[in-house]
Amino acid sequence: MWARIKSWRWAMIIAALLVAGLAYSFWPEAEAVDLGSVTQGPMEVGLTDDGVTRVHDLYTVTAPVTGYVTRIELEPGDQVVAGQTVIARMAGIPSQPLDKRSRAEIANAISGSRAGEASASAALRLAEADLGRAEALADRGFLAKAELDARRAAASSARSELARTRAETRRLQSLLAEPAASGLPSGGAVAVRSPESGVVLRRLVESEGVVTQGAALVEIGNPARIEVVADLLSREAAQIEPGDAVKITRWGGEDALPGRVRRIEPFGKLKISALGIEEQRVNVIIDFEPAAAQRIARLGHGYQVDATVILWSENEVVRVPVGALFRAPEGGWQVFVENGGKAQLRDIEVGYINEDFAQVLGGLQEGERVILNPSGNIADGTRATPRD
Repeated sequence: MWARIKSWRWAMIIAALLVAGLAYSFWPEAEAVDLGSVTQGPMEVGLTDDGVTRVHDLYTVTAPVTGYVTRIELEPGDQVVAGQTVIARMAGIPSQPLDKRSRAEIANAISGSRAGEASASAALRLAEADLGRAEALADRGFLAKAELDARRAAASSARSELARTRAETRRLQSLLAEPAASGLPSGGAVAVRSPESGVVLRRLVESEGVVTQGAALVEIGNPARIEVVADLLSREAAQIEPGDAVKITRWGGEDALPGRVRRIEPFGKLKISALGIEEQRVNVIIDFEPAAAQRIARLGHGYQVDATVILWSENEVVRVPVGALFRAPEGGWQVFVENGGKAQLRDIEVGYINEDFAQVLGGLQEGERVILNPSGNIADGTRATPRD
C-alpha cells in the first residue's frame, strides 16, 4: 500500500492543490461594511421647519391724506425718533395743466365775467345816485320812509352783485395760473413724522409724487426686539405648548441660538407645498432667550432660519445610529451587530428616534459595534469586514 501511495504521491498532491484552489475560489468573501458604535450621551427629539425673523412691533407709516409727497431721503437702517424725525412732507395735489381748448373757454368766461362786472358797476352807480336823491326828498318830508328803505336795499343789492362779479373774475383768472413745474406745491405742507423710535426697515416710496390716502411710505421697527415665526403643519403644532424650548439653526452662525415658544396661533391657513400638496399650516411665535441677545444683533427683519421645537430631551441615554435600524418581518426593530468578524442579527427595543440616533431600551450595550445601512447581502452569520 505504501509503495502504491509513493507511486501516486505527485498525482495526489496535485489533486489536493486543485481541490484547495477550487475551495478557495468559491469560498465567500467577507462583506465590506460601515460600522457605527452604540454610545451613551445626550439625545433630543424635536420638530424642525423653516422660520422667518421679524421685529416684534412693525409700524407702517402711511400717507395721512391724498396729496403730493416729497422725496423720502431716509435709507433703510437709518435711526428715527418718535414724534421728531420727519419722514416726508405732504401738500395738496397740484392743479392740472390746461389744454388749448380749456384755456380758450376760461378766457371767454373771464371776458363775460368782466362784462358783468362793468354792468354791475354801472347799476351800482345808478342805485347810489337814486339813493342820494331819495335821501334829499326824505329830509324835506316829500318821500315816505318805506320808499327810502327800498332805495337803500336796491343800492346794497347792487354793491353785492358787483362784489360777486369781481370774485368770479378772480376765480376764473386763478384757473389760468400755471401749475408748479416740480417740487412741493406752495402752502399747506404737512409733516409726516415717525410714530415710533427705531430704524427704517423698508422704504416703500422713494421719489416725490402724488400718493393716495393710506398709501404705505416706510416701515419702521426696533431690531433689538426680534422674534421668529415658523409655520408648522397643524398636526405638528398640536404637539407643541407655549414655553417649549427651541433651537434656532442655519441663521448664519455655527452655534444654535436658544429660544422659547411664546404663542401658537389659534387658526391655520392653507398653503401649497413645492410638490403641489395642500397643507394646513399654523404659525408658531418664538422668542429668543436673553443668552442670544448679542448674537441676534446680526439678524434683521425677514431673515430665514431653521427652528427646532424640542419635544423630549435627556442628557445621558444609550443610543444607536439610526442608520443601523431596520424592521423585522414581525414589525419590531433589528440590527446587525459585528461580533468576531461576523454579522449577528439581534432584536432590540428602541424608544425615541431622531434624525441621528435611536434610544436603546434593550438588546444592545454601550460600546458594541453595529453595521450601518446593511445591504441585502448581509445575513445572520455573514462574514463582515470594516470598509476602508
